[in-house]
Amino acid sequence: MPIDIDLLLSAYAHGIFPMADSREDKESFWVEPKHRAILPLDGFHVSKSLAKTIRQDRFVVTCDRDFAGVIRLCAESTEGRQETWINSEIEDAFLRLHHLGLAHSVECWVEGRMVGGLYGLAMGKAFFGESMFSRATDASKVAMAWLVARMKLGGFELLDCQFMTEHLQSLGAIEISQKHYLDLLEVALADLRSQVSTVASPSPPVASSSAGAGGAAAGALSAGADWGALDRLLAASSLGSSTGASSPGKLILHSLTQTS
Repeated sequence: MPIDIDLLLSAYAHGIFPMADSREDKESFWVEPKHRAILPLDGFHVSKSLAKTIRQDRFVVTCDRDFAGVIRLCAESTEGRQETWINSEIEDAFLRLHHLGLAHSVECWVEGRMVGGLYGLAMGKAFFGESMFSRATDASKVAMAWLVARMKLGGFELLDCQFMTEHLQSLGAIEISQKHYLDLLEVALADLRSQVSTVASPSPPVASSSAGAGGAAAGALSAGADWGALDRLLAASSLGSSTGASSPGKLILHSLTQTS
């Protein structure tokens, strides 16, 4: 059954998100963790080796070029991750959110092959990171670096990583209490609160007549921080390349080192 988009957006606005027990599971359930991983935008950790990889533009990095491909690869089982929580119900919901301009992806490419990426939901001044994948050394780290730079340039305030992992911790993620997270979320979504309905209860998603349309909330939530600020900066840099403008990677590193 399709997940109602208005219900899904309302859930995220209240610190709740859907998961499934496995890729093949036909049902999703709501999750509200007691502890939440976030990545402070000014606290992103760039190691010397990662900085070198970014500076040398070892990957071609794009945004929203292949959202469907990113979520499909994130949902695949790998040697170190036999089960994933992205079932077809959640995949379909995020494809619809992407169509509405609310869900975004970052992709890393080598010789035309996508080797890393991430996706998530942008709402107000928050970005809810859903999942990432890597098929080449540092590919997901580079994707995260580009995401953080995009968020800083666009005026975002909160990068939600859901659950803490060693990988995220190495990049600067921290774990905070549910109350602290909800306080940060309240600030990040302050301008949108009047446009988001209340989640009645954390019950499994159900179908409704608005499941394919997104309703009024989707259009309202497209406003907020400026997701495209990085794209304009990169375009301006490209136009000025003949005068010695920075490479994309150097621009990303510069953005990451600028404090708010």
